[in-house]
Amino acid sequence: MSFQAIIRELTKTKIKNLDDLSSFKRRVSKKYKIPCPSNAELLKEYHKFLKRKRKKPSRALESLLKTRPIRSLSGIVNVAVLTKPYPCPGKCLYCPAEKGIPKSYLSGEPAVERAKLLKFDPWLQTQKRIEMLKNQGHPTDKIQLRIIGGTFSYYPKKYQAWFTKECFRACNHSTPKTSLRSPKEEIEKDLLREQKKNEKVKHRIVGISVETRPDFIDEKEIIWLRKLGVTMVELGVQSIYDEVLNLNLRGHKVKETVLATKLLRDAGFKILYQMMPNLPGSDLKKDEKMFEELFENQDFRPDLLKIYPCAILKEAPLYKWYLKGKYKPYSLKELINLLKKIKLKIPYYVRIQRIIRDISSEKVIEGGAKVSNLRQLLAELSKKEGWQCHCIRCREIKEKYDPKEKVYLFRLDYKASGGKEIFLSFETKNRKKLYSLLRLRIPSQFFTKEKHFIKVLDGAGIIRDIQTFGPLVPIDQKKLAPQHRGLGKKLIKEAERILKKEFKLKKMAVIAGIGVRDYFRKQGYKLKETYMIKLF
Repeated sequence: MSFQAIIRELTKTKIKNLDDLSSFKRRVSKKYKIPCPSNAELLKEYHKFLKRKRKKPSRALESLLKTRPIRSLSGIVNVAVLTKPYPCPGKCLYCPAEKGIPKSYLSGEPAVERAKLLKFDPWLQTQKRIEMLKNQGHPTDKIQLRIIGGTFSYYPKKYQAWFTKECFRACNHSTPKTSLRSPKEEIEKDLLREQKKNEKVKHRIVGISVETRPDFIDEKEIIWLRKLGVTMVELGVQSIYDEVLNLNLRGHKVKETVLATKLLRDAGFKILYQMMPNLPGSDLKKDEKMFEELFENQDFRPDLLKIYPCAILKEAPLYKWYLKGKYKPYSLKELINLLKKIKLKIPYYVRIQRIIRDISSEKVIEGGAKVSNLRQLLAELSKKEGWQCHCIRCREIKEKYDPKEKVYLFRLDYKASGGKEIFLSFETKNRKKLYSLLRLRIPSQFFTKEKHFIKVLDGAGIIRDIQTFGPLVPIDQKKLAPQHRGLGKKLIKEAERILKKEFKLKKMAVIAGIGVRDYFRKQGYKLKETYMIKLF
């Protein structure tokens, strides 16, 4: 049966909420003797109907048909692409090594399954993910590109440049100029061409993150990452105790984490720590203390966190320890209690990206937490017990937007890695709803009077991050939403005022994603090397 009749009914039916939509789907299923249509199917056919009839879409209906709306409620959409299988320098006890997949990843993870199906081709992975998000009803104008697959810095530089270039090419719908067989210099030139194109296209990459180890970060690596367009680095920190790192054969010490954090922060990168409670050599008290020190000690203080409790996987060396009784994982009750204590102490400037890995736990995990919805359980617990996590993700405005709601400017100053961080935000008075944020860095070089290792950053303050939350609004739409209230511009003006008045600096730098360079040009910034610069 054709969907045309169903879509005609859909457009005539006054559907106001999800209950109305569910009722409609059950009714047409019974009427036409077909399986209950999915939201994705209805949305796809609805767009075809509009195209034929040359009608404008109903934003309210599109919003209801959107699959997993959370994917675009932070103002961007994430597109994860997995690098090809490649040797890893680490020999960590807890890390799985499945054949044909980058180390630390497993079959069953959504991004892994996509990559396997598409033979790890970055162009295809990017294109297919954008297509999936569009079919689910999400705008795909502002893309946070996540390059995953273990230690990115260990891959050959030529492959890194080619892989990143292909992701840009997929967003730009460009024809290929270079292949992996081309000389590295030609691939790099092609990457620059694709980056330039991406400043104006429909699918703009507003940020790029990569995963790597702290011991692979130095000044040279940072300059290379900027050349690729990287704006955020996920550091596999796991623990901040040398004895725990040594026992787990991590291969680096805490001093490498401290140095990597300092170098990245002074270069303007957002920093995400991947942390692993319940490692051999640690315990509940030690883990609780670790997360306290993470934010009390200015050597650390990451912007974002991924908390991956240690899990027992057959593919990891730790499995043998587990079978011999040398290692015992926390119970679910112990783990939830620990995570609650962590969340209660999280500062306002931190975003907890994930809690637990997105793997098929029941089939793969032999011991440890097998509950994949830990975040949801914690949210329910906080509601029941009457406490709230202050992390950014828990306070983002999401879909609860009221254009009449008054927001206030908040400022939080803290020392980090020898420099100063100034966290500016627009929030409701009770700080329960976060609309917009900006991270301003006064680099350590300002206080030591040393030359910056990146020449263009000499004498500059750095905007490391700026974001407005709420539903992602396409670039060409002037829809009433948090993203179009001018909050970002106000935060930039305040950051510039602070830089000039309080620190007497005459230069601001922004580690802008390629796709937001035009936005900063409109604020008076010019591209110099890989940063947007404004002189006062």
